[in-house]
Amino acid sequence: MKVSIIGVTGYSGIELVRLLLQHPKVDIVSIHSHSQNGKDIDEYLPHLKQLLDLPLEPIDSTKIMERAELVFFATPSGISKEIATAFVEADFPIIDLSGDFRLKADGQYEKWYKNSSAPFDFLQNAHYGLADFYPEPSSKLIANPGCYATGSLLSLAPLVTQELIETESIIVDAKSGLSGAGKNLSESSHFVNSNENMTLYKMNSHQHIPEIMQQLQRWDKKIPAIQFSTSLIPVTRGIFITTYARSKEKMTQSQLWDIYREFYQEKPFVRVQNQNCYPNLRQVIGSNFCDIGVAYNEVTNMITVVTVLDNLVKGAAGQAVHNLNHLAGWPETTGLKLVPIYP
Repeated sequence: MKVSIIGVTGYSGIELVRLLLQHPKVDIVSIHSHSQNGKDIDEYLPHLKQLLDLPLEPIDSTKIMERAELVFFATPSGISKEIATAFVEADFPIIDLSGDFRLKADGQYEKWYKNSSAPFDFLQNAHYGLADFYPEPSSKLIANPGCYATGSLLSLAPLVTQELIETESIIVDAKSGLSGAGKNLSESSHFVNSNENMTLYKMNSHQHIPEIMQQLQRWDKKIPAIQFSTSLIPVTRGIFITTYARSKEKMTQSQLWDIYREFYQEKPFVRVQNQNCYPNLRQVIGSNFCDIGVAYNEVTNMITVVTVLDNLVKGAAGQAVHNLNHLAGWPETTGLKLVPIYP
């Protein structure tokens, strides 16, 4: 399949290039950027020298559709909705890595992203591509999930879909490396503020909250809300999520582990850890794996789920390629058998 990438110079776009260059069924035919047009990609990103011999081009929807069969949008939120119209109207396949097409309820995008939304009919038509659960896209417009949303939903799916927890008890404590904030510099991402430090941000206001709730309520409409917090930690890549929820009924550690092991045994990118073992970031960096460990406290009746993923792979570009495989009808692991980078 011939593909184009819009927003190739951002972190997610760069990661898409890395994954697609080794995908056996994909050719990158054009790459596009607002700010670096006219340069060869290796002038801007020297690590791609002799790997990708393409110039950075302006965004021209007609030319892209003439050359490619699918386009990835790796642009920041607020941009895709402005330039995707021609592609959507032509029913041209799109995988959008921003948040512009994820939220379906009227007014939600405006509330959480502080911007005007895409046309309402586009939002209703978009397929929410939580790739481990939906192998048959309902639309050629695929909204790739957010990194925090992916980890949170994979953490909670066995408990929510089987109605095993008290619906008002969900607490998600999520921590991300600095690449999750994108390339634009900010006070919080400045080296002297992030190094040897941890900072909580967007308390009760993170834009992934409505996205998580939208999917949780798709699984169980009785869930009213979640408590969700996000922090920056001084690593380049990785998301570490600790999720808590109270079980409806008494169980054992072994029973909880069996629930997760059976639920995910057919999903190749979710690895449930052995009993009483909990994952660390390094075991997933550079891969499309999401690793999960679970614990049950028999005194408090609380379930704890520990989840790690690479925010640029499983939380962005890797899941986008997973969705590409679904859309094209290829085996879902095609091009994604990535060994984590260790040490």
